[in-house]
Amino acid sequence: MADAEAAAICAGLLYREGLHLDRQEWDAWLALYAEDAVFWIPAWLDEHKVTSDPDREVSLIYHDSRAGLEERVMRIRSRKSVTALPLPRTVHMVTNILPVRLAEDAIEATSSWTVHGYDPRVSRPHMFFGRYEHLFRRGADGAWRIARKTVLLTNDMIPTALDFYSV
Repeated sequence: MADAEAAAICAGLLYREGLHLDRQEWDAWLALYAEDAVFWIPAWLDEHKVTSDPDREVSLIYHDSRAGLEERVMRIRSRKSVTALPLPRTVHMVTNILPVRLAEDAIEATSSWTVHGYDPRVSRPHMFFGRYEHLFRRGADGAWRIARKTVLLTNDMIPTALDFYSV
């Protein structure tokens, strides 16, 4: 696979993910993830180092399968997540998408991101930004899915509720 083809695959998945989150299209968003996908937002240990073991160190969010993400979506739909009532409006922007390791059925990539949000509970905008590290994997059906997403949250002074839709 050529670098340009890998970059296009990565960009397509990342752009689609942001759009589904912004539109709150939860089923379409979940469908982008492999069943065994890992979703992780490590915490910062110091100015330059994040945690490396989600089983032994603090994480802002950690799910070791898509089932954890499905549970979060269920809490939003059932209105059991009081921190998401009402949900903020978001705009996801992803840039500097760079495949860093290629294989026939897998691509590791890095990118930069910004999410602008508006919290109607307090009538205030906010912004999260950082870097993504992804593993994209082609499934048996030929479709590319997110197998791992690590979110390096650069501005870790969290002004409002932090959840999957805000990064």
